[in-house]
Amino acid sequence: MIKAAGVDSVTDADFDNEVLTAALPVLVEFTADWCPPCRQLAPVLSAVAEEEADRIKVVQIDVDTNPQTTARYGVLAMPTLILFRGGEPVKSMVGARPKRKLLQELEDVV
Repeated sequence: MIKAAGVDSVTDADFDNEVLTAALPVLVEFTADWCPPCRQLAPVLSAVAEEEADRIKVVQIDVDTNPQTTARYGVLAMPTLILFRGGEPVKSMVGARPKRKLLQELEDVV
């Protein structure tokens, strides 16, 4: 998995604990090593994780090694970003995007 600096990884085993019970909204990137747009998105997620740390938690999950969570949320394309708030998915986005656009898309739900 392409690790974005400052972004924690989650797994099928700890997803519920790390994401669904988190105090802050959590942006989850469903990613894979073989995914070029995921590599493009890594520095964007690192910047968002650092700049918005008081408002949002950012994590990544590898779809190849965590098939249960991937299937649970119907993820079919990488990267898929899902924002969870209060344990529920409230927004889903597919594909890489620049930081400004990502923050605009998150504005109404964070």
